[in-house]
Amino acid sequence: MDDRIRAALSRGGTIDITTTGRRTSLPRRIEIVFHRIDGRMWISGLPSPRKRAWLANLEADPRLTVHLKGPVAVADLPATARVIDDDAERRQILDRVARAWRRTDLDRMVAQSPLIEVTLDEPTAEVAGPV
Repeated sequence: MDDRIRAALSRGGTIDITTTGRRTSLPRRIEIVFHRIDGRMWISGLPSPRKRAWLANLEADPRLTVHLKGPVAVADLPATARVIDDDAERRQILDRVARAWRRTDLDRMVAQSPLIEVTLDEPTAEVAGPV
């Protein structure tokens, strides 16, 4: 992994992810925000009583592609998701996300926000130069 990719991943930001549709087996790409907490990569979202399609897709198949985009680095990085459903772990991570987003509804976030940890697979990414 080159320095541009490391720099882009060293802080949170907007990325795209591609999951595999659980019913269609087709690629599904969305824009989403990731967070760096304690050196690890997390993806969450706003609370909602409905399960997000991307989360259901990752429950069925945890493989995804993280797409970096922007002026620092462009890369497609294969990764694996771990869906976080343990309440204590959810609370610990979502407390940090809530503070970053200046939210005061941590209990609601723990109950209703999606949360995954993303682990990048071995570096075999296609990398392009600055956009």
